[in-house]
Amino acid sequence: MKEKVVLAYSGGVDTSVAIKWLQEKYNADVIAVTIDVGNERDFSTVRQKALKIGALKALVIDGKELLVKYFLFPALQANALYEGQYPLATALSRPLMAKLLVDTAMAEGATAIAHGCTGKGNDQVRFEVGINALAPHMKILAPAREWGMTREETIKYAQKHGIPIPVTKKSPYSIDVCLWGRAVECGVLEDPWAEPPADAYLWTKDPDKTPAKAQYIEIGFEKGVPVTLNGKEMDGISLIQKLNEIAGNHGVGRIDHIENRLVGIKTREIYEAPAAITLIQAHQALEAMTMSKDQLRFKQKVAVEISDLIYNGLWFSQLNRDLSAYVLSSQRYVSGTVRVKLFKGQAIVVGRKSPWSLYNLSLATYDKGDKFNQKAAEGFIHLWGLPVKTQAQVQLLGDKEGPLSIVGPAKAKGKKKK
Repeated sequence: MKEKVVLAYSGGVDTSVAIKWLQEKYNADVIAVTIDVGNERDFSTVRQKALKIGALKALVIDGKELLVKYFLFPALQANALYEGQYPLATALSRPLMAKLLVDTAMAEGATAIAHGCTGKGNDQVRFEVGINALAPHMKILAPAREWGMTREETIKYAQKHGIPIPVTKKSPYSIDVCLWGRAVECGVLEDPWAEPPADAYLWTKDPDKTPAKAQYIEIGFEKGVPVTLNGKEMDGISLIQKLNEIAGNHGVGRIDHIENRLVGIKTREIYEAPAAITLIQAHQALEAMTMSKDQLRFKQKVAVEISDLIYNGLWFSQLNRDLSAYVLSSQRYVSGTVRVKLFKGQAIVVGRKSPWSLYNLSLATYDKGDKFNQKAAEGFIHLWGLPVKTQAQVQLLGDKEGPLSIVGPAKAKGKKKK
């Protein structure tokens, strides 16, 4: 009896070749599983392609709603940006895929799960750590890591076996897409000095060719989750899709990132994330209005930790669970509306309001109605600066090097020995 292998199937070069390779190498029956995370593909065509190549079954699972509810919006509440730039689109889809692959393998009686990741990428870690956490007994196969073929050799293998592939030697991009963003690598992009060619982008217009007039949008949040766009209630999927369209039309969301991969190498990645970048900036602005200084400072530290956990494939760790509980608690009063100006590649927050706002006009204004007690400032400054004053009188002003010295202790001086 042949072994059943569930393959995470994207319809791309590596996973298409993997169907044939798994059959040749392991004499396995391959069940191709394609997960819709907003890939904007013709899934019927993808399914038929897998069957044509030789898959025993080809399943398509709609994961968009789960992705938004359990991964994208929690990441938005955390303001998750890897290395301050990448909104983690691909990284957020992988733990969901791992869960759905495990569920399918259990249902189909499969003994192994395969993926199309190479040994250089991050996704191999995300898939395998997730699968091992959810089904430690399951065998994992990584054809692209095992076969050792170059990109060009993989394309030749596909051509030799009559496998239709979506790339050529002239356009050898590796592309991954989900609702939260589009990731592009390989080809000319591997030269960090080369400007990305126009054909690397699909979701965003060149900022030089965007509308000459700015567009204003209003995003409504409830407890850190976006629920309205321009006053209209929308489900998460529709809101993200609409924002990708609107913000992308103004060139918002292009990211050119020299990225530190988990496997220890630097790579050049191109991302398009119009909705993610717009929403994160709007969310940060609303937090600035509704959270205290100490909350904001601490949450920024948590955001870095969560971003690293997501990027490094540790979504199912207990640390992520603990940090996520804090983030959820921090969003209790992050409700309100943010006005954003979209213009020439930028999403600029120009207005915000909230019923839980900590901004007090009577304390902030310099005009009539000012209720700030300026007389209290003198005593505050005295107490605030008292430790500095005390230490300076004893140490700084008594230092022979003087108060401007920052070069360290003076060198010992003395007569030279004859």
